[in-house]
Amino acid sequence: MNGKPIVITLGDPAGIGPEIIVKAFRDEPDLLHGCFVAGDLGSLRRATRAVTGADGLAMPVGLIEAPEETWDIPPRCIPLLQVVEPPASFDMGAVSAAAGRVAGECVVWAARAALRGEVAAIVTAPLHKESLAAAGFAYPGHTELLQAESAAHLGRAVADVPVRMMLANHELRTVLVSIHLSLRDAIAAVNVDGVRQTLRIAHEALSRALGRAPRIAVAGLNPHAGEGGLFGSEERQVIEPAIAAARADGIDARGPFAPDTVFMRARGFAEFDAVIAMYHDQGLIPVKYLGVEQGVNVTLGLPLVRTSPDHGTAFDIAGTGRADAASLLEAIRVARSLAGV
Repeated sequence: MNGKPIVITLGDPAGIGPEIIVKAFRDEPDLLHGCFVAGDLGSLRRATRAVTGADGLAMPVGLIEAPEETWDIPPRCIPLLQVVEPPASFDMGAVSAAAGRVAGECVVWAARAALRGEVAAIVTAPLHKESLAAAGFAYPGHTELLQAESAAHLGRAVADVPVRMMLANHELRTVLVSIHLSLRDAIAAVNVDGVRQTLRIAHEALSRALGRAPRIAVAGLNPHAGEGGLFGSEERQVIEPAIAAARADGIDARGPFAPDTVFMRARGFAEFDAVIAMYHDQGLIPVKYLGVEQGVNVTLGLPLVRTSPDHGTAFDIAGTGRADAASLLEAIRVARSLAGV
């Protein structure tokens, strides 16, 4: 392969991120060729020991000093760029400011490298929001952190770089109007401009990915999509005008549909290529029910490609070597496809 490499961020070193990275390089070396880890050597070596066990032969880690050196690392060796100061001691499987600092700084480094054009895409291993907050980061997760870095790079206000989260697997894609908000705040955030903007971002991103205009369904907010106003007015006052405006812009948007059935209609991409969900859990529950191991988180609207596995840090099994790398591998495949590498 030629071109720019893909960077995989370490994730929270107290979680399963480093272990699934090791398993990915071990299990699918051809797919991982041209990928490197932005992280910490000690954390990655700890993960190789957890994966191989006391009696096994741990995978070697090859230190690089710049992304382009990724291509010089031999097969079945994990290229690592040390981008953080080694962390102070922390307990595996526990919230820690030390681990949160490592996770957050790896993402910041990767975002800046992507924005400078040094890497083709970012694949982020899971971080823990409490650890990130304990380390002093002002943003609740990957999406908001990447949005802020992109805005700073572009010289814009964060609000002028709107992003959306898309969760996808082999059967369903769902794009969220809001991301990490309380349910009360998420409902209040359903407005005409937000829904219309979500439709535009989803349309543009999926048009590039699919090579054609996507068919987009829009879920209602209330049961039965409001039942003509009996169960709420948001559909008639907010969602329907946003859909009408999007259709006037040439977007194939339909709805609002009852949220308890629209995901079934979109399953297997039978009627729709994606569903716009009004809030986090409305959209993520159906995707995760179909299989967390195949789910991929894609951030839409950024001036860079970012994907992530559709699961968290799994503190309960961190350090045991039992974590499944399937979702990370799928995230790498999607990143390659979106970045064209």
